[in-house]
Amino acid sequence: MNYDFKNLKEKTKGVEEWLKKEYMAIRTGIATPAILDNVLVEAYGQRMMVNQIAGVSIEDARVLRISPWDKGQTKEIEKAIISANLGVSVQVDDKGVRVFFPELTADRRELLKKTAKAKLEEARVSLRSVRDEIWNEIQEKEKEGGMGEDDKFRFKDEMQKIIDDSVNNLEILLDKKEKEINS
Repeated sequence: MNYDFKNLKEKTKGVEEWLKKEYMAIRTGIATPAILDNVLVEAYGQRMMVNQIAGVSIEDARVLRISPWDKGQTKEIEKAIISANLGVSVQVDDKGVRVFFPELTADRRELLKKTAKAKLEEARVSLRSVRDEIWNEIQEKEKEGGMGEDDKFRFKDEMQKIIDDSVNNLEILLDKKEKEINS
């Protein structure tokens, strides 16, 4: 008798992807185009992502350059970034928009690290609920006579190994983010 852990692996991968996205949204002092992923610009009668109406490039470690394909969208891009309240400053010039990332203070770094740890804990809670859900499925199969008690505990150990690997991956993501925040 075998238990298919495909569902568990998909869910743990989903939690890891969620945490990666959350960490991309945590702004450090380094310029990264990912911070603009959730900024929507009012353009051509609809709301569009910045990268759909402009080229986004890294000018240097603390500056992004946004080059609109239609120069008439420059003011709308500026307005959208300011209203998104990303903690960056914006300057319009003849080539488009420049986004400046300020130097992080020690207090801000600590706050960002706390936020990153809180996101990690949210991810861990999600993993625990996934683990509980799979464990309940395994117990139900045993009650229905689909497996023996030895199989049940072997599957429990296998399930726990998958969860432990995922938790380890989440902690690696936190370590990387903390190093990024400290740099």
